[in-house]
Amino acid sequence: IPTYYKNPELLNMRSSHGHDMSIIGGIGRIGYMRGGKKALWRDEDLAETFLNRVIKFIDDTQEKEQPFFLYYALHQPHVPRVPSERFRGATELGPRGDVIVEMDWCVGELYKELQRLGILEDTMIVFSSDNGPVLDDGYLDGAYELNGTHKPTGPLRGGKYSKFDGGSRIPFIVSWPGLEHKGVTHALISQVDLFASFADMLSMELPDDAAIDSQDQYAALVGKDPVGRKELLVEDVTCGKMLRSGNWTYLSPSEGSPYMKQVRIETGLSHDPQLYNMDYDIGQRENVAWEYTSVVTDMEARIRKIMESRKTR
Repeated sequence: IPTYYKNPELLNMRSSHGHDMSIIGGIGRIGYMRGGKKALWRDEDLAETFLNRVIKFIDDTQEKEQPFFLYYALHQPHVPRVPSERFRGATELGPRGDVIVEMDWCVGELYKELQRLGILEDTMIVFSSDNGPVLDDGYLDGAYELNGTHKPTGPLRGGKYSKFDGGSRIPFIVSWPGLEHKGVTHALISQVDLFASFADMLSMELPDDAAIDSQDQYAALVGKDPVGRKELLVEDVTCGKMLRSGNWTYLSPSEGSPYMKQVRIETGLSHDPQLYNMDYDIGQRENVAWEYTSVVTDMEARIRKIMESRKTR
């Protein structure tokens, strides 16, 4: 960890790109902080601070004998990656490796608290991420250089910011004794579906205009339904579309560079249509759009229909 991290001062400034930014403890931030000294913190303390707040929240609900929903937003391993002193040097992968170990420890401590309270059996835990991985995301912490031959996305192509599955397919683990079928599932589900799925789990009726994109996939969450969604539509950073339907993934033509040099990741953006058969090409290496033109036509028509339906909502 560079020595300039020891500086606890807050500095607000405008970057050379014209963006408002703050520097706290020598570390640049995204956005502009207010609050003076009250806005200061030590990055090394954040993981345990958030964990302690989470545990207190759960403990308070149990004192009142109340059920609870908790969204625990782990900040690790997002940049800037600054592990606490106890985890500094825990791995040979630099700050990125160390904060991943710290994150794992935090989840373990939460799990142990649920056990201590005797409510683990009645608690569904969903562990997930918000996007695919990125190594170098603007902070010189050696993550890319120390990574070696490890592939954070496994067999998937791309990563964070990417239209390929390496950007949008994410870790998703459900832990609950009430699971009907345990193991790996290939069911297609979106985080958007958690809203409607939890409503079903709690026998709550939703108004017609609530979470209109959310689908009830409770059966897929507990392993009862091996299929899940029939289709899933997402947008890339240029508002180009990616449609997953059955074994097909279709990437509509998009403007923009096929490669982001600053993060060293393929974007998946292309002026050409891209069609991949996910049954045998999970790495999306063989574009078969020219061989299955009827599939491309059908998926383009489906995208237009979905987008038109949104205008009438």
